[in-house]
Amino acid sequence: MNSRKLLRLTVIVGLALMAGVTALAQRGGGGGFGGFFQPTYTPNVRYDGQFVFVRMSYPFQSRRGDPPWAHDYPVGEEHFLKILTYVSNIRAHVEASSVMAFDDPEMFKFPVVYLVEPGFWWLSDTEVVALRAYLRKGGFMIVDDFPMRAWPNFDLQMSRVFPEGQWHDLDIDHPMFHTFFEITEFPAFTAYPGLGPTPTFRALYEDNDPSKRMMVVANYQHDLSEFWESSDEGRYVVEATNDAYKIGVNQFIYGLTR
Repeated sequence: MNSRKLLRLTVIVGLALMAGVTALAQRGGGGGFGGFFQPTYTPNVRYDGQFVFVRMSYPFQSRRGDPPWAHDYPVGEEHFLKILTYVSNIRAHVEASSVMAFDDPEMFKFPVVYLVEPGFWWLSDTEVVALRAYLRKGGFMIVDDFPMRAWPNFDLQMSRVFPEGQWHDLDIDHPMFHTFFEITEFPAFTAYPGLGPTPTFRALYEDNDPSKRMMVVANYQHDLSEFWESSDEGRYVVEATNDAYKIGVNQFIYGLTR
């Protein structure tokens, strides 16, 4: 391992333990309206050319607790953004992020969007058209917090976006896993058993051609943001948290550079 890679790994270990030491305002919470839980959060970041973590939302009927799309929000992205900006030269809004619906025209200003808990995800017809246009124009979507039971619904929603779409399982040789950190093997563990027994990374490509641009990566049976959120609590072993950060950094940089 050369000195540069060793430095990166050392930084990740330190920040995995310390990412949450600085207290940040909790933006989650909220109240019900018409049977739908609407969390409160700070206003979205105004576009200024710097990287913004964009979390996608969707309607979900609930009278208590966070909606599925808000799992690990906002601490997960706050911790992740500290890591991303510390180990790379990406200029980003570190203490602020944005939440958008799939029919928000502002989405088209940001090259990477992030979706969680796709088992509860639902798209209106307008959102189907918007997401298709976003991905075709060069947008990239990362899907995380993805238990095994969520695949049928996720596949259904994406089949409305691209009826002929085909998913391809990625192997460790894919450039995504070597974009910034050199990942030589996939993590053998997940955040919790309910995610499923065989963590996999699946991709949807332009024209279903793996030689063309990747439009979506699904962290199937993974939950990277669970590790990000808990990295200051000692809930998971450092190695697992390091892997979650390294994969996340690689995925976002991959999406930003292609």
